[in-house]
Amino acid sequence: MAFGGDRDPQERKRRPPARPAPRLTLDTPVTYLKGVGPVRAELLARLGITMAGDLLRHVPHRYEDASTVTRIAQAVVGADITVLGQVIAKGVLPTRKGLRVFQAVVQDASGMIEVAWPGQPFLDRTINKGDWLLCTGQVRFFHGRRLQPREFVNLGPEEEGTNEGRVLAVYPSTEGLSVRVLRAMVQQHLEQLLPLVQETLPREILAQADVPPLPEALRLVHRPTSVAEALRGRARLAFEELLCVQLLHRKANQVAREARGGTAFVNRRDLTTKLRAVLPYTLTGAQVRAIREIVADMASPRRMHRLLQGDVGAGKTVVAVFSALLAMENRAQVALMAPTELLAEQHARSIGALLAPLGISPVLLTGRLGAKERRAALARLADDEPVLAIGTHALIQGDVAFANLGLAIIDEQHRFGVEQRATLGLKGKAPDVLLMSATPIPRSLALTLYGDLDVSVLDERPPGRHPITTVVRPESGRPKVFEFANTQLDAGRQVYVVYPLIETSEKMELKAATVMFEELVSGPFATRRVALLHGRLPADERDLIMRAFRDGEVDVLVATTVIEVGIDVGNATVMIIEHPERFGLSQLHQLRGRVGRGAEQSYCILLGDVGAEAAERLGLFAGTEDGFEIARADLQLRGMGDLFGAKQHGLPAFRIADPLRDEALNETARIVAERVLKDDPQLTAPSHQGLRHLLTVGYARALELFRVG
Repeated sequence: MAFGGDRDPQERKRRPPARPAPRLTLDTPVTYLKGVGPVRAELLARLGITMAGDLLRHVPHRYEDASTVTRIAQAVVGADITVLGQVIAKGVLPTRKGLRVFQAVVQDASGMIEVAWPGQPFLDRTINKGDWLLCTGQVRFFHGRRLQPREFVNLGPEEEGTNEGRVLAVYPSTEGLSVRVLRAMVQQHLEQLLPLVQETLPREILAQADVPPLPEALRLVHRPTSVAEALRGRARLAFEELLCVQLLHRKANQVAREARGGTAFVNRRDLTTKLRAVLPYTLTGAQVRAIREIVADMASPRRMHRLLQGDVGAGKTVVAVFSALLAMENRAQVALMAPTELLAEQHARSIGALLAPLGISPVLLTGRLGAKERRAALARLADDEPVLAIGTHALIQGDVAFANLGLAIIDEQHRFGVEQRATLGLKGKAPDVLLMSATPIPRSLALTLYGDLDVSVLDERPPGRHPITTVVRPESGRPKVFEFANTQLDAGRQVYVVYPLIETSEKMELKAATVMFEELVSGPFATRRVALLHGRLPADERDLIMRAFRDGEVDVLVATTVIEVGIDVGNATVMIIEHPERFGLSQLHQLRGRVGRGAEQSYCILLGDVGAEAAERLGLFAGTEDGFEIARADLQLRGMGDLFGAKQHGLPAFRIADPLRDEALNETARIVAERVLKDDPQLTAPSHQGLRHLLTVGYARALELFRVG
């Protein structure tokens, strides 16, 4: 007799035996995990989860704190609460608009509440009478109290009597694979996968960073009993990521140092001592520290590659001049490249005045030079005599030849392309390179962003500078604002009025600036010399207008953000910024830096009606002139990608860590990375094998940087 499903014995012999599931490891494809078929595996792959270990590394990006349970009787309308109760009734109700709503009545020992899931009628198949639900959400009023959960967990029918809440992990998800399914999948396999996890960091490093071992950290992030536990677990994973990036940066810098031979300048203290003697002010401690760091670099046999960053008015130019004099003492030539002709001319004037008592006159090389002046400038560069050349990209043109370029200084380095910066470096025999940036960012973040550079930071303002008075004024205060501006103009000062450039509708914003220019010319500034400056004007015309304002031929400059960098007018004392909520804090800080450059008291007035959130942000800006504090706040509000552009600046792709939020961890990672590489440059020690494996598996560059032998 044949039974259903029986097969011919010969047919059974011909069939290949079923392939056994491989022994579970962290490298096992997720398709072999229980509950993961081909369709779900494809969805997981979208999230970067292809191996079993990837599931553990798929860390929640936030948590719902359901650890404190509210008794249902105490739930009040408007409150955000977590309740734990048993389903005593349920059903799907249609609405007039055709939306189907799953509703359940949930009860605990104190009372009942209605819980509703609009548009989720399918829950009727998975939530049963008698199930205990842990629900987190806001209580609303709809024919009585109603809870609409953001998150919920079905604890099943066996949880009666429990009064413990939970911290619910919220995972990055994708269409077709909900947060709830991901959470259930992780919880299902957690106990099976955690024993397979091997620690990657030595015990002493974990102790120094005060973070738990990897298996414990993964348990804490996936199954925390409190938010504090989740954060502790996340700190371990963030530190590991930061340490890897710091190791790669430090190693890349080390390899680059070894590869780049430079000139070992001798610190003769000749021209530099003379300059210090004639300086009309005392250097700040930060300037002295930066000069010492640069001198140490230039005196070493390796090529300097250093970033000097500091706030507006922190004195970067003077530090650059001391660096230039050290090179010139050694009979080398120096090139200082600025992004605009106006800024190059500004440097030539200010540096020329500083060096005049030493009998040194800089050579200016820009596109505006006549043929005769250009030939004379090129002849000085081709002569084997110490010289300081100041110019624009004209310095890197093909016919420019330096006899002995020893130091290249690049101002506002972020405004030059990599190729332009490299071309200047090729004008000499491996000259030292000093990059300058007026975009202040926290030191630990600078060391992360610019890990291939040494970084010097100017975080002090020179003494004697007047603080800029910054105020926020509503639209109703407009007449008084322009009345005040006129009192400054009567005193012989100059005024900026700035309008935002709106990216999504640039034409409209330019039209608005033009309309306001006409209103100002016919209204409050009718008797003044007023000019309009914006990015749609030809470059030559913009240059003429900026020169006219600099030379005092224009009283009021109505402009867009083209004046953010590159114009230095000591007589300008008022900066009026309309619609200030449209600007980032760092951009506002750069605009404010256009005033306060002379001996007179200066003012920055933010004009316009703004919402509560913008008012708080602008109040923070008005309350400090510390560019580093402002940059930190701007980074927190806007994110690093918005400020720097990840591709342009090579920002590391962090999955868990945030170098700003985790600033203390990042600094610890930097210290640990320096110590590890000092003791074991190739990470060959037995205690560093886990770290070496982590680097070579997760970071492609590690393979070339940490070759053995």
